[in-house]
Amino acid sequence: MPDKAVVILSGGLDSTTCMAVAADEGFDIYALTFDYGQRHRREVDCARRVAAHFGAREHRIVNLDFLKQIGGSSLTDSRMDIPSGGAGDDIPNTYVPGRNLIFLSLAASFAEVIGARAIFIGVSAVDYSGYPDCRPQFIEAVNRVLRVGTRAGDRSEPIEIRTPLIHLSKAETIKLGHRLGAPYHLTTSCYRGGERACGECDSCRLRLKGFREAGIIDPIPYEKRPGDPS
Repeated sequence: MPDKAVVILSGGLDSTTCMAVAADEGFDIYALTFDYGQRHRREVDCARRVAAHFGAREHRIVNLDFLKQIGGSSLTDSRMDIPSGGAGDDIPNTYVPGRNLIFLSLAASFAEVIGARAIFIGVSAVDYSGYPDCRPQFIEAVNRVLRVGTRAGDRSEPIEIRTPLIHLSKAETIKLGHRLGAPYHLTTSCYRGGERACGECDSCRLRLKGFREAGIIDPIPYEKRPGDPS
């Protein structure tokens, strides 16, 4: 039987590429999507379509309304403005406190129950918004915790967090996914979640820059692409 892998699937470009990698490596895929009170549900709908495309053995959507209740991020608090000036040196207000730590903890619980040995998450420390929970040091620390704080780790069968994109630029990620047939036309990256991506938020800018540098056309529609006439 193929090994099982939990893939944290947001419906965005990076997590979809991770799912393509897991599928290419022959894993049975168990997708996990978090509805954490983000401004829009478009990415959750995209995640459903991506999971179906890959024939995921199971796709669970987990409600995490607590992150919306505490706020602290423009992605969960509609009173805060989503920045559109491009990524800077500071951690932007789109950072959701503790998000990846919570996601990975719940993914590890799921992995233990179903007997999965790997968790895929699409973090990158190259072309990204500067979130501290996307850095290699964070992933290494959580892997250490899983080795000492889980039954699987105690049995010397630790669950490994896999981050195939962590040292890749956005263009390199897109080239990888394109080669593996990742269905980018089913994805969204926009923080605002409109029918057409805004083209102005940090996430849209990073995505468009990646496609441009990869020499590949982004298949999703935009309200405005940087460089377009007003």
